[in-house]
Amino acid sequence: MDLVLKRAYEPAAESDGYRVLVDRLWPRGVSRDRARLDEWARELAPTTELRSWFGHDPSRFEEFRHRYMRELAGHAERLTELRRIARRGRLTLVYAAADPEHNDAVVLAEVLRRGLRFS
Repeated sequence: MDLVLKRAYEPAAESDGYRVLVDRLWPRGVSRDRARLDEWARELAPTTELRSWFGHDPSRFEEFRHRYMRELAGHAERLTELRRIARRGRLTLVYAAADPEHNDAVVLAEVLRRGLRFS
């Protein structure tokens, strides 16, 4: 599976393959032309309530991860579709968060690579 993560503020590249924005909100200051997305998968982003609770606080990341995985469980078909794309070529999950280690795209990538885990 060829799956990478990239901030929305980094330039798009041909090597990115299929680019999917995985945030509920559009990245501030990024035009649609500059983003060069193939799709915007808002439905896979954490709910507004979960995102607000997390507030990008690294100390809450593990609990955020568990809660977000439970939310993703309701999107099995969509996750399967993204896995297929990543098996055929590169899939780039695009996100806006400043922290590259504690964000929803990290969790989504884990779910796509390994499947849902509720430990």
